[in-house]
Amino acid sequence: MAMTAIPGLKRLWRGVHVPEFKDATNRLPIRRMPFPPMLIVPLSQHAGAPAVVIVREGQEVVRGEPIARAGGFVSVPMHSPATGRIERIGLAPTARGPLAPAIYVKPYAAASQEVLYGEPQDIENMTPEQIVKAVQETGVVGLGGAAFPTHVKLKVPEGKTIDTVVVNGCECEPYLTTDHRVMVEHPGEVLHGARIAMKAVGAARAVVGVEDNKMDAVEALRRANTDSSGISIEAVPAKYPQGAEKLLVKVLLGREIPSGGLPADVGLAVFNVATLAQIGDLLPRRQGLIERVVTISGPGVSRPGNYLMALGTPLGFALEQAGCSAAAASVILGGPMMGAAAASLDVPVTKGVTGIVVFTHQAANGNARIFPCIHCAECVNVCPLHLNPSRLGMLARKGRYEEMEATLHLNDCFECGCCSYVCPSHIPLVQYFRVAKQMNRERKART
Repeated sequence: MAMTAIPGLKRLWRGVHVPEFKDATNRLPIRRMPFPPMLIVPLSQHAGAPAVVIVREGQEVVRGEPIARAGGFVSVPMHSPATGRIERIGLAPTARGPLAPAIYVKPYAAASQEVLYGEPQDIENMTPEQIVKAVQETGVVGLGGAAFPTHVKLKVPEGKTIDTVVVNGCECEPYLTTDHRVMVEHPGEVLHGARIAMKAVGAARAVVGVEDNKMDAVEALRRANTDSSGISIEAVPAKYPQGAEKLLVKVLLGREIPSGGLPADVGLAVFNVATLAQIGDLLPRRQGLIERVVTISGPGVSRPGNYLMALGTPLGFALEQAGCSAAAASVILGGPMMGAAAASLDVPVTKGVTGIVVFTHQAANGNARIFPCIHCAECVNVCPLHLNPSRLGMLARKGRYEEMEATLHLNDCFECGCCSYVCPSHIPLVQYFRVAKQMNRERKART
């Protein structure tokens, strides 16, 4: 029997309740991590064209200085995370395995590492076009994990009108508390960033959505929201994957983003809460994004926490600081539901890394056997987008990737992992879908 929403109650009907595992870090204040001996700054830390190097090997740079310019409109520049020397420009390991161009910066041990680059700018008198350009210069991208250039989202598509900015503070992934601590400790920057976004897109109001397992964050934002300025703070029931863009919009405002569409199609612009906090902090000072807060947690670390670390910090160094256990078996970048295993501990922390979760062999449970589908329909019941993961999985096993896209809306899947989580046969459905999407992309590129 279909359930009917109770008027006034904001609730996600589908999805799953997963163990949160946030207690280890959700009350720990943000603390700074030391600088590593070498920082690795990849030129592609975002969706779109890679940045273009503007420095040379051996050059001295100060913290915050641009070291690579944007490679186009859908691209962002890179800034030096430390005062030091450009050790070399070459290939570096990435989270997915292949090597990619990067800039190696060797921090000076005796430097104060004060940010020495930047100047005040008057945002109040900027036009929306000037704000878009200024945000691009900061190098800010979506810090919730997608790493899509934020200035592109601030430029309203031709023929569209934005009436509401939605600020996503749900952070529904297990273990991760990065956004939570940013909201608690820096609510003013969050709200300032929201007001800048409202001005850029021409919206009259903003709504901040926060899951109700973070009521201290809700209260901190409400206390900081003294002049209101059209901004409201809403608590929504905690359920995974409440933080997905389409789902949060539906729960908060009752609007449905169409299949294959964008928030702008229904008059919205959606931003992660940490992204707006960075804009609210960096834009008035005309400085670049050189560090971010990363949650390090999981059974494989002895000193979990929310660490403010320089972009480019190698995973191995970060895990050493967090007390990585010798029993560690798997390192996940992001959360355990949507994150990906790191290919190497030499991989640097980039703009899109929200968390580092370390599992031991026992916790990883990597020996679970995969059994045939028993057609229980559990995956269908929990899919938040009303897809048929079972059918998609069977087509994927047979290599019928085009059919998955043409008839079963494969591209609507945002790989939340709910289907894999509830599958009693341990079928890695999300991995099948990722392979299918990649195969379809490669097929289209050849034609």
